[in-house]
Amino acid sequence: MDTAMILEYGWVLLVLIGLEGILAADNAVVMAVMVKHLPDTQQKKALFYGLMGAFVFRFGALFLISFLANVWQVQALGAAYLLYIAISHIWKHAKGKDGEKEKKEKSGSGFWMTVLKVEIADIAFAIDSMLAAVALAITLPETGWGHIGGIDTGQFAIMFLGGLVGLIIIRFAATQFVKLLKSYPSLETAAFLIVGWVGVKLVIYTLAHPSLGVIPHSFPESTLWKMIFWGVMILIILWGWFVSYRSKKKTETTN
Repeated sequence: MDTAMILEYGWVLLVLIGLEGILAADNAVVMAVMVKHLPDTQQKKALFYGLMGAFVFRFGALFLISFLANVWQVQALGAAYLLYIAISHIWKHAKGKDGEKEKKEKSGSGFWMTVLKVEIADIAFAIDSMLAAVALAITLPETGWGHIGGIDTGQFAIMFLGGLVGLIIIRFAATQFVKLLKSYPSLETAAFLIVGWVGVKLVIYTLAHPSLGVIPHSFPESTLWKMIFWGVMILIILWGWFVSYRSKKKTETTN
């Protein structure tokens, strides 16, 4: 591998890491919400085990990417699940204390069930990020080191490393979001709104799938959709921070 090829591979890897970092923001909020009900000692373990299982899936999926690209049902189920937990939380919150009590009774899903939920959520997120990784990696020149899963070994390595770094970013970002939610409990509703909005994003990706074609396939990658998605995301964050700040000030004044 000559210097030019090394630089080209290094550049694509940096782009993949940047892409995973951007995607990690909303993914991490979802993960944080899912493990928040666990005791402190179990939260990090749940994220670790859940994302490790998801990593095994991602690694295996690289061998089956051409097949998985056609399985739009995975994202559809992920979208339905995220919308369900967001709407369920907001509905219970609107019901007041009785709803909160009911939430505490039901949210006590066990440690391993939480791990499974983290894995399922990441699998729903993973399909498009892996397709983007493949689209970038296959533009690289082949190394001549053989093939893995029908993909050049060098290209496969770049996709593998990009996915690994992405999961590491999600893992630590989710831990920080859990801490933030504990410091500012009022942010929890905003966090669930973000979960629901991510669910909407998965709905858009599902509807744009070539097998369905309800909306143009290129729309999820368009500048318009990205501006809408991140614009709404920022508004939710600003609203959540404002409400949380006011709530904390009110509590301090009362005390």
